[in-house]
Amino acid sequence: MSVLTITNSNFSQEVLTSEKPVLVDFWAPWCGPCKMLSPIVADLAAEHPEIAVGKVNVDEQPELAAAFNVMGIPMLVLFRDGKAVASSVGVRPKKDLEELLR
Repeated sequence: MSVLTITNSNFSQEVLTSEKPVLVDFWAPWCGPCKMLSPIVADLAAEHPEIAVGKVNVDEQPELAAAFNVMGIPMLVLFRDGKAVASSVGVRPKKDLEELLR
């Protein structure tokens, strides 16, 4: 599955009302650790069709970053049934992120 671009205008549709769990990656293009995490997030999207994966550019969507208290990036937030149920800040090994999905 491809990685979605999440914005203020599609957040509710793609994340809050999704029938699947959604892993959201809060990132910025200037962030070195975000660039390191991006291929891992893409792998998770490809290997776990049971979840949706989206990315929020915090520079372009500051309201979403503020709404979820994003203080450091990269920050991953897992949503189930429209609620944030788990999060991770910083670069983590893929196996740790797969645990987050469970």
